[in-house]
Amino acid sequence: MQEIIEKYRNVVIQIATPYSKGTGFYLKEYGLIVTNQHVVSGNREVVIDGAVISRQMVAVIYVDQKHDLAFLESPKEELLPSICLGTEQKINNGDQILAIGHPFGLKYTSTQGIISNTSHELHNVTYYQHDAALNPGNSGGPLLDMEGCIVGVNTFVIRNGENIGFSLPISYLQSTLDDFVKKDGVAVRCSSCSNIVTEEKKNGKYCPFCGTKITFPSQEEPYEPLGVSKTIESLLIKAGHDVRLSRRGPNNWEIQEGSARISITYHEKSGLIIGDAFLCNLPKENIKPIYQYLLKQNYEVEGLTFSVNPNGQEIILSLLIYDRYLNLETGLQLFKHLFEKADYFDNILVEEYGAKWKNDRQLS
Repeated sequence: MQEIIEKYRNVVIQIATPYSKGTGFYLKEYGLIVTNQHVVSGNREVVIDGAVISRQMVAVIYVDQKHDLAFLESPKEELLPSICLGTEQKINNGDQILAIGHPFGLKYTSTQGIISNTSHELHNVTYYQHDAALNPGNSGGPLLDMEGCIVGVNTFVIRNGENIGFSLPISYLQSTLDDFVKKDGVAVRCSSCSNIVTEEKKNGKYCPFCGTKITFPSQEEPYEPLGVSKTIESLLIKAGHDVRLSRRGPNNWEIQEGSARISITYHEKSGLIIGDAFLCNLPKENIKPIYQYLLKQNYEVEGLTFSVNPNGQEIILSLLIYDRYLNLETGLQLFKHLFEKADYFDNILVEEYGAKWKNDRQLS
């Protein structure tokens, strides 16, 4: 089991858009990333990030609403391993499976379960039902058998259900891949007649086979933030960051400043903007000097607050701003202050007080 999990660590990809977060997996033989259509819906390009894949923008090259599938262009790294595609004939009720993904934006998690039903039908599409825990962010990740081959694409769960998840069987993915590679360029499956249409074959805005209106990924309007979100993005740009690479779903951004990872979230209902810099983890021993240092800095660092997450033992440096007080001049000063101090304090805490680097700091 551990060998399988480690094998997929470098090919399971985290995907982020201004609207959502999800998972994908890289298929070397086809030179593309597979995910769900609902993860990338409304976007012509998305952010990908992985263990050996640097954070970058890639284009959406295929969308398929009927099967909830999407393909992304290949990342630029070439040293990614090949992975095995299984067959539907090998899957039976009671078989053990493994779901891998990035739920809730976490970095690479795996859950084990059992196939409950191999023929759950919804909208004329058959799904595997299983009890491997799937959460928001798992969508688009691989479902594996115990031989380490992909047998499905994790797609949806029953809301408020007790680990009731559904995955698209490998047969749908394999046939779609086989059809797609015969085409040239960006493509979409018509939701009415199910034919795959390329941009070159389209009839204006309509499917050349049945006349249904279709939209290609390249025709999606670029994302434009509004209100406070627009102000926050303007501040990030002025602070020298690529805001496209920073977007992590609605009203959420992630910044890498040196060795520090900073999450910025805007809560519309309360009007509160929170910047949390996740610096490092507490050591197992000699913790008292760190607490003393953090308490002292809370009195000396203007506008920022240190705290410790009791569950993950993370040391966090936070900035709080109410939206009614946010403007470009003061906001830029506050954001820059947070970014600079985060990159400064994590080194102090590790090098002088024995704190531990977070394992995902290079992956964030």
